[in-house]
Amino acid sequence: MSQHVLSLLVEDRPGLLTRVAGLFARRGFNIESLAVGVSEIEGLSRITVVVNVEGAPLEQVTKQLNKLINVIKIVELEPDSVQRDHMLIKVKTDAATRSQVLEAVTLFRARVIDVVSDALIIEVTGDTSKCAAFIKVLEPFGIKELVQSGVLAMARGSKSMTEKVIK
Repeated sequence: MSQHVLSLLVEDRPGLLTRVAGLFARRGFNIESLAVGVSEIEGLSRITVVVNVEGAPLEQVTKQLNKLINVIKIVELEPDSVQRDHMLIKVKTDAATRSQVLEAVTLFRARVIDVVSDALIIEVTGDTSKCAAFIKVLEPFGIKELVQSGVLAMARGSKSMTEKVIK
């Protein structure tokens, strides 16, 4: 199995995300990551989907996605595309461990967002492997809570996914 990152440009319509996710579910694919947000064109959104599949079945899902009336464009992003995760991690700390946790924060270029006497909330952004490595470093201290966005991805270069879209 190989990882595929799809970027979809879609109209902002209620229920569209459910239909998109349903196409993957009906084919038996597990969506590893899903991120949705507005695009630079009013009324259109970007959906970034990460799935692990073999090549041929993904082609079928892509064809079915193209048939959805509210889907404007689908692009499979290359492995060298810019991909980032965003995480907030609440870590247990005390007087003895706080300096070690802060050292890890500096090493991974993360940021402390909130400080209380027995915990820190840390924000980290980066590729998936960086975020996974940061979690491994923090695990011995005790992760109390963790939230993660889906992967956000964009093709490298000057071309835009919305260049030929007229709205």
